[in-house]
Amino acid sequence: DYGPQAWEAYRDTDGDWNGGEVVHGDIADSHAVEQAISGVDCVIHTAVYFVGDPNDDKPFLINLKGLWNVLQAAQEQGIRKVVHIGSCQTVHPEGIFFSSEVRRPDGSLYAVCKRLQEEMCRQVHEAFGLPIVVLRPDYIVDSRLGIGKYREPLNIRNGFVCRHDLAEACRLALEKDEVKFDVLHVVGTPEADATCNTARGREVLGLEYKGNLDQYR
Repeated sequence: DYGPQAWEAYRDTDGDWNGGEVVHGDIADSHAVEQAISGVDCVIHTAVYFVGDPNDDKPFLINLKGLWNVLQAAQEQGIRKVVHIGSCQTVHPEGIFFSSEVRRPDGSLYAVCKRLQEEMCRQVHEAFGLPIVVLRPDYIVDSRLGIGKYREPLNIRNGFVCRHDLAEACRLALEKDEVKFDVLHVVGTPEADATCNTARGREVLGLEYKGNLDQYR
């Protein structure tokens, strides 16, 4: 977290964090990142920044410099594995099946940052052998609360994934020592199997989707 205020947006739904130590710092600061991950076994990288102001440099500092700092520190400190939360559509606009080798094709600043993050993970793994799993959720929701990331009521479409299933995918990805690098879609709607590699993700990770999305159709 950048600061204590980062938790406030969802304190009313998630309560206080009591799962371990909280370290506040700027992910774009390499020294802060080195200190934050010192002594840990693995890293789950979820930091992301959305922007509307074209003069805002934070998308590059947080999304790209931040991930670079995490991967550099992880490699230098001998971290066992990194799981990176990427992002991708469920259905390719040209009807191409999203395998691990097919990149997202859109060109917004957010999309470009997420694609560059994925390429950074690939290259760091190839250069240094750092085990990395990239997970590609589409639209993250909470099936228990029935809300989307903007707190809108759910009206399910193809591409949704419950955040609790995504968290479980992260845990499983860390535990699969035999998986040294992979890029996997994580989508909870069954129809996604026809357009992206969610089925392979279930097989590789042993993931069982438990979020009840059908109740919101």
